Amino acid sequence: MLSFIPSQDSQTLAFEISGTVTKEDLKKLEQAIEEQFSEDQQFNAYAIMQQPEMPTLKAIAEEAKIDMKRWSQYHKLAVVSEKNWLETMTNLSDFLPGIKAKHFKMNEMKQAWSWIKAEQ
Repeated sequence: MLSFIPSQDSQTLAFEISGTVTKEDLKKLEQAIEEQFSEDQQFNAYAIMQQPEMPTLKAIAEEAKIDMKRWSQYHKLAVVSEKNWLETMTNLSDFLPGIKAKHFKMNEMKQAWSWIKAEQ
């Protein structure tokens, strides 16, 4: 389930995920991006992952459609979770051109916001 949370930065979309991400959740995310940011505007994502389930291949494919469409707009991605597999995926995302990604533990939420808001 996807729910939006208050953002501490006008250039950042903040949300929380718990359990399984559905196709409807991905549509909500895409709609929020379209409403908040123009097609050529860069933005950040701040994601708190509360007990996320490992995504299915179908879910990964659906998310990839959104990511490919918005690839040039992503600037920073902060992922907050305790899951080792999410830390690994986040670290791999940091190698993608144009995107800075960093994983934070749950007790590092303030540091994640500081990193997102810092100019780099």
